[in-house]
Amino acid sequence: MQIHPLAFVGPNAKIGRDVQIGPFCVVEDGATIGDGCILEARVSIKKGVVIGKNNHIFEGATIGGLPQCVGLSEEDCGGVIIGDGCTIRENVTIHRSMRVEDSTVVGNDCMLMTNVHVAHDCRIADEVIMASNAMLAGHVSVGRRAFVSGAAGAHQFVRIGAFAMVGGQAHLVRDVPPFVTVDGLSSQVVGLNSVGLRRAGFSTADVRKLKAIYRVIYKSGLNWREIVEKIEREHTEGVGLEMARFLATTTRGITAERAVLPTVGEARDAAREADKANAKQDATDESESIQLRVVDENGASLLPPPSKRRVV
Repeated sequence: MQIHPLAFVGPNAKIGRDVQIGPFCVVEDGATIGDGCILEARVSIKKGVVIGKNNHIFEGATIGGLPQCVGLSEEDCGGVIIGDGCTIRENVTIHRSMRVEDSTVVGNDCMLMTNVHVAHDCRIADEVIMASNAMLAGHVSVGRRAFVSGAAGAHQFVRIGAFAMVGGQAHLVRDVPPFVTVDGLSSQVVGLNSVGLRRAGFSTADVRKLKAIYRVIYKSGLNWREIVEKIEREHTEGVGLEMARFLATTTRGITAERAVLPTVGEARDAAREADKANAKQDATDESESIQLRVVDENGASLLPPPSKRRVV
C-alpha cells in the first residue's frame, strides 16, 4: 500500500492490498477500496462507496457525492458500488443513491472519460464507455457494452439498451432500444449499431434477425401493442428475446427513427419534375385563354378562324 503523506484516509476506511493513493486525496470513513486500485491526485471517495479491484481513478474525480436533490439529508442516502477494472478519468462525478437501502452502480471494465456525470440511482452495466461530458440524470440505466458519446445527455429514468451507440450531443428523453444507433444531431434512431455488433462478434444470423426486428419496430406500421406481441411471438431466445423484453418493459416509449432525407440528386430530379409540371400547367392555362369564344346576340363567333388569327 502506498499512501502519499499529503492524502487523508479515514481511520475506518477499508483499503485493500497494493493500493496507491496520491496527494491531496480524501478517503472518508466508511469507504472501501479494493486491491490494486490507483487513486491519482485530488480524488475524493466519500463514505458509503465500495470500489472493487484494479480500478484506476484520475485527478479530481469525486465518487459518492450527495444526490443533487432538494430536501435530502446525508442520512437519507445510500451508496455507490464500482466494479472491477474500471477507468474513471479526470473530474468524473458519481452520486450516491437517494435511498438509504440502495446504491448507484457502475459495472466491471467500464470507462468514464473526462467530466462524465452519473447521477443518483443510475445502473451502468459491464464494459460501458461514456465519452467526455456525457451526463446521466437520476435512475438512468445503461446496458452492457453501450457507448455514450461526448456531451450526450439522458433524461431521468431513460434506459439505454445493450450494444447501443448514442451519438455526440444527443439528448435522450425516451428509451434507446438495444443494438441501435442514435444520431447525435437529431437524437433519433438511424439504424442498427452495425460496427458495434461486428466488433462484439455477433453472428450473421443474429444480425439478420435484428434487421427483421428493426423493420417490425420502425417500418411495419403496426401499433405498439402489435409490435411487442409480434416480436415476443416470433423471438423466444437470444438477441430477439433481449429486444422483446426491453420493448415490453418500457415506460417512457422508445426513441423514434429519423426521417429519411432525399439525396442531392433526388432533390434535383424532384425540382426538375416540378418545373416541368408547372410549365405544362402554364401552357394549358394559355391555351384555354385563347379558346375563349366571343359571340354576337345570335351566337355566331366574332373571332376569325384560328388560321387567320394574328398573335401579337
